[in-house]
Amino acid sequence: MVPGKLDRMDLRYPLGKFSFPQQVTAHQRRQWIAEIERAPANLRAAIAGLNAGQLDTPYRDGGWTVRQVIHHVPDSHMNSYVRFKLALTEDEPAIKPYDEAAWARLADSAETPVEVSLAMLDALHERWVRLMRSMEEAAWSRAFRHPETGLVKLESNLALYAWHGKHHTAHITRLRERNGW
Repeated sequence: MVPGKLDRMDLRYPLGKFSFPQQVTAHQRRQWIAEIERAPANLRAAIAGLNAGQLDTPYRDGGWTVRQVIHHVPDSHMNSYVRFKLALTEDEPAIKPYDEAAWARLADSAETPVEVSLAMLDALHERWVRLMRSMEEAAWSRAFRHPETGLVKLESNLALYAWHGKHHTAHITRLRERNGW
């Protein structure tokens, strides 16, 4: 192994890489929904007290800044929310992926106060959690078609986004630990 490679991998995936679950129980779904419900508060707690310079610090060499991470989470979760709605109202709709790195480089990710994206995340998660808690058991098997990953069931997408919120929160909390913030 190349020296330092493990460290870079750990910084990129502080919780490990995500893998789709083979089987999902109703109990797991309830846990994941609760994790999505807590994600905005956890993200707020992760950045509490950070100054502008700290918000503009990358969480790893070559990685996004804390500010970009904060703006990325609602961007990504909005896409997932729309995918849920599409899958619930259409038969296996084909979805369009987006270039999240390009989105993170747009001016709004550099210039918008993080509070704007945190408020957006609060509102989005309120709607998304209400939607998910209203879903019948059979609805969790509904799916959308992703051009790169194929057919994705809503219960699998739920698992992914429960992980996603924790993953990016860990980027920030681990940076704070490393830098003594």
